[in-house]
Amino acid sequence: MTTPPPPPHPHPHPLLPLRAVLFDMDGTLVDTERLWWDAVEQVAGRPLTDADQPEVLGRPVEHTADWLAADGGRTGAELAAALHHAFAVRVHDRIVPRPGALDLLTALAAAGVPIALVTASPRAVADIVLDALGAGRFAVSVTADDTGRTKPAPDPYLAACRALGVDPRACVAVEDTPTGVASAEAAGCAVLAVPSLAPIAAAPGRTVRDSLAGVTPEQLAALVAGPAPEAADAPAPASVPEAAAPVLRVMSWNLWLGGSEVRDHRAKQLRAITESGADVVGLQETAEHAAPELAAALGWHHHRAGVNLGILSRHPITAVHGDPHVGFYGATGVRVRIAPGHEVDVWTAHLHYTPYGPYEADFDGLAAETLIAHEDVRLGQLREALRRIEECATEGVPVVLTGDFNCPSHLDRPEVAWPVTLAAAEAGFADSFRAAHPDPAAEPGATWSPVHRFHEDGSGRPEPQDRIDYVLHRGGLTVRDSRTLVLGTPHPWPDVADNDWPSDHAAVITSFVREA
Repeated sequence: MTTPPPPPHPHPHPLLPLRAVLFDMDGTLVDTERLWWDAVEQVAGRPLTDADQPEVLGRPVEHTADWLAADGGRTGAELAAALHHAFAVRVHDRIVPRPGALDLLTALAAAGVPIALVTASPRAVADIVLDALGAGRFAVSVTADDTGRTKPAPDPYLAACRALGVDPRACVAVEDTPTGVASAEAAGCAVLAVPSLAPIAAAPGRTVRDSLAGVTPEQLAALVAGPAPEAADAPAPASVPEAAAPVLRVMSWNLWLGGSEVRDHRAKQLRAITESGADVVGLQETAEHAAPELAAALGWHHHRAGVNLGILSRHPITAVHGDPHVGFYGATGVRVRIAPGHEVDVWTAHLHYTPYGPYEADFDGLAAETLIAHEDVRLGQLREALRRIEECATEGVPVVLTGDFNCPSHLDRPEVAWPVTLAAAEAGFADSFRAAHPDPAAEPGATWSPVHRFHEDGSGRPEPQDRIDYVLHRGGLTVRDSRTLVLGTPHPWPDVADNDWPSDHAAVITSFVREA
């Protein structure tokens, strides 16, 4: 992990209605704008002029590469690769924080104000800068690789606000280029502009300063003071947590053999996690490397157990639970500090996939007592997970149990007393999705399977669609919302290689409010 943030302020931050500060990177936090300019000049083979600024500053690498390619000689892809290399070398060797940047980051962290990095640079470059500044300072980082459109479109800032769970109108974006300012303002953020090369004029909702030196959290809070505008075309606000009741968004996701069935699966996984707005993600089928690689790209904390399980957290992990060498099936957990004085235990579990109850019920017509008997392996695995949860439990600390249980719920198929979910309920765990959506007919919440519409034996039988992935909870948490997530419209198996969704399971995301 990178350098951790300074210790949080002991009380919820008093700077409401400011909910977060969203920083551009190049030219705003670090003096890379001139490094980028130099890199473009090197690749172009000529000096740049003021007339070139709109095609160079604040633009993604691919835009500038395509612009240079118009002169002929090299393709946009060749020029993009050359620009990436030239810029990365300069960033690695010559990175310098902008005046006042580190002081402001430290002051915001001390005040408890969430911070995001929102950049048009690729993830590979952003990670170099995050390492230099301390990735732990940032609750969220959004790069050119994480959204379909980047600046000047509003998408990067909207993605950051979704990930933080905040209304863009309650945030300040700090930018140094007209392109970045346009992106932030289109998203609905107040803007502090600190021009580096190209001039930026003041405007309503936009403050311009020469540098970040001397800027305080209180001054940023003043930029969003007062009620948020209610313009019809303003971005729809996200639900904003009250400072006294921290919100925790927990996601359960089976990555499907680490995502290896789908091209560019790691980038697609990052996009899914970013767009989900999750704070903590319980992972199954990680293929050993997914958790550390995703955490490094997100700038998050993580725990890996065995070759199959992992947990990602934007919040600090204060303790690790369970057997670190757990087998392919089993459970592991962590304790996360979601706010000063508030901790939650989050576990992830993966239970054996066979025999599969919905097949035996729908295809084989087995009786309820036989179906229940066939759950013995999974029931034993869950009971072992529950035993470990009890061993690590602390009074007053809520517990969230995520996982791919590979079995239906007694709440969804009530004709069978499915023993795995019943055992969880008897241990005090509530089903967050059914708490939010009590009627399974109205909201089935199926997670198996977005890519299997027909059974893979070639018989043409429809694949049973069941809810087998869960976010369960116990103690001190109130469910605010719960939903399943699948991005795009996945092609069915076996034509899955180019799917936007890199899994054969839907994810489940639940928003909890931590009770006082």
